[in-house]
Amino acid sequence: MCIWFYLFLLIFLFSFVLLLKIFIMKKSIKEIEKNLNFIIKSDTNALITISTNDRNLKLLCKCLNNKLKSLRKLELEYKQGNQEIKNVITNISHDLRTPLTAIRGYLDLIEQNNLTIKQKEYLKYIDDKSKDLIDLTEQLFVFSKSIETYNVLTKKEVVINNILEDVICSHYSLFKDKGIEPVINITRKKIIKFLDELMLKRIFENIIFNAIKYGEDIVNIILTDDGLIEIANKTKKLDAVSVEKIFNRYYTIENAKKANGIGLSIVKQLVELNGGSITAKYFDNILAITIIFQS
Repeated sequence: MCIWFYLFLLIFLFSFVLLLKIFIMKKSIKEIEKNLNFIIKSDTNALITISTNDRNLKLLCKCLNNKLKSLRKLELEYKQGNQEIKNVITNISHDLRTPLTAIRGYLDLIEQNNLTIKQKEYLKYIDDKSKDLIDLTEQLFVFSKSIETYNVLTKKEVVINNILEDVICSHYSLFKDKGIEPVINITRKKIIKFLDELMLKRIFENIIFNAIKYGEDIVNIILTDDGLIEIANKTKKLDAVSVEKIFNRYYTIENAKKANGIGLSIVKQLVELNGGSITAKYFDNILAITIIFQS
């Protein structure tokens, strides 16, 4: 009887120690999870700390902290490199403006002379290309400034329906000038998300402006009960390959370089800054851009 008692006591003590060990490990894992989430979401140089002296968990913390230090170093290098690129783009844009303005001035003077039909064709070609270059220069400048302006988020609860309707109304004259009667299907259910209102407005403005300016007679705007936003327009200037690269920062294609280069790259970054995702698909000469916000 005595032997069984001691055996039971031994098993009980062993189980108690084991349960205590498991409790401490679970508590430490929760501490690691909480600290890691805080560090990832905050701009801080803090490291993960735990209250236990468990050797394995301390080694895990050390490994995670080393990875955090490496990520911070890479992030700093990225930010510095990105800022340098922005500065270069801004400087190039400024440097190009003066000679381009001079070229446009001389083209206007040449146009006043008596030219042959062939010379006028050549002059028009040069004039069109110089306008394209000026437009691209302006887009480069706007891009470098836009991302810098929108680095800081001011999130609050916004009704997506209201913002989308306001932007559509503000583009009424453009729709009318282009002879487009947009097909609008916005849910009556209030879609409320925690977003930066200014960024959301800029996102809608950019996509709708592109749809009007570079589309062809059809523009569909949809907001579903699930909060999915789709803006589609007809265009024959794209193909399946180019659409896959449509959000790349400086990707351009011959027929749609103004429409789908820098502008949509800004849209993609603004959507992602707000925790959303954006995709594009192309079928039956219809470009459809879809956005969904999680929060």
